[in-house]
Amino acid sequence: MSDEALTSSDLILERLTKLHPKLIDLSLDRTWRLLNSLGNPERALPPVFHIAGTNGKGSVSAYLRAALEAGGYLTHSYTSPHLVRFHERIRLAGRPRSSAISEQDLSRLLDECERANNGAPITFFEITTAAALLAFSRASADALILEVGMGGRLDTTNVVAKPAVSIITPVDLDHQAFLGNTIGSIASEKAGILRPGVAAVIGPQVDEAFAAIEAAADRVGARLFIHGQDFTAHEEGGALTYQDEAGLLDLPLPRLPGRHQIDNAGVAICALRQAGMLPLEREAIARGMREVEWPARLQRLTTGPIFSHLPPEAEVWLDGGHNPAAGRAVAEAMADLAEREPEGEGRPLILICGMLDTKDAAGFFAPFRGLVSHVETIAIPGADAGLPADRLAAAAQEAGLDATPAAHLDQALERVAVAAGRAMPRLLICGSLYLAGHILKENA
Repeated sequence: MSDEALTSSDLILERLTKLHPKLIDLSLDRTWRLLNSLGNPERALPPVFHIAGTNGKGSVSAYLRAALEAGGYLTHSYTSPHLVRFHERIRLAGRPRSSAISEQDLSRLLDECERANNGAPITFFEITTAAALLAFSRASADALILEVGMGGRLDTTNVVAKPAVSIITPVDLDHQAFLGNTIGSIASEKAGILRPGVAAVIGPQVDEAFAAIEAAADRVGARLFIHGQDFTAHEEGGALTYQDEAGLLDLPLPRLPGRHQIDNAGVAICALRQAGMLPLEREAIARGMREVEWPARLQRLTTGPIFSHLPPEAEVWLDGGHNPAAGRAVAEAMADLAEREPEGEGRPLILICGMLDTKDAAGFFAPFRGLVSHVETIAIPGADAGLPADRLAAAAQEAGLDATPAAHLDQALERVAVAAGRAMPRLLICGSLYLAGHILKENA
């Protein structure tokens, strides 16, 4: 892209990537230095919902924001990575809903942070998170939903002295090069966000992760509210039934598809109740379940240029999950769709997949064994760390799937009809949020 086509924020963001030789270098020292230079905006934030975990952080964030806004509360949110534009990461409170930060405001904040940093080494995520905290400190709101970037203990967001509530969604293997090679070690890093006396809502965990989180909570004196013990959420009679010590709520099923979204919704509801200072009526939570939006999480696509490559009546889904746990959740959701189809009208499930070379591709594919008729693999356009299509196809074959590498997305789309034969295909484009962002951008 030429400099002429770049916006002011694009130019600044490009410069910020060059301030540190590493993309990821977990530490809080550089963040504290910059925040001090900016006047410590982290001390002037509205009540914070701080969210760590491997899977489900974004969905829990979306439920929280939808319910709070339905209840009339002004809500900021910070998530990463973005799908199409960086601005998506920073959502500022406004009526009727929060919206992505404007180009003018983002450019001004980034410029201020760049000047305050004065050329010192700092990672891209550190300096852009500081800009987000600065934005949140200057705009009035009732709540801030703050999503951890990676880990927790040394994550740049872990500068809030006392959040309203801490949340840890399911922990699984991911980012092992930075967080450790076991689920226990990763969970210990995630549990670094826990604070003395602060309620901590813990989503479904395997035993190893829960033991690490419980040990961390004991050390710091956090108050745990545990899925399956202190609160439950399940589907019953086509509705979401939530229960904790405060009582039972009958709610509509979440708008986001997949059984795992029942758990994510339950975690968000528990966090809303434990935060305390922002009371919500049942109807606000119900509206949040009905109106929640979270792109690229089992998102159904119905229009756009990609359909010009597909057979008529093809069904297309998009998901950015990229680790084995996400693969299990998405495969389960696809299996549920297949089970609901009338006998004899089943659609063959075909994947178009692109992944980063840091991910466990074979582990992601394994849950789809016996469910998928064919996989087309592609290199993610524009992703320097993307797996080549042939290596990704080999990983799918290792997991027991029929897979073929494609030269590019258009070729993969055109081969879907061949793979489906005479049946109407169900296409799942998956494996990476970077691929999902590319699809959303190109299919707009």
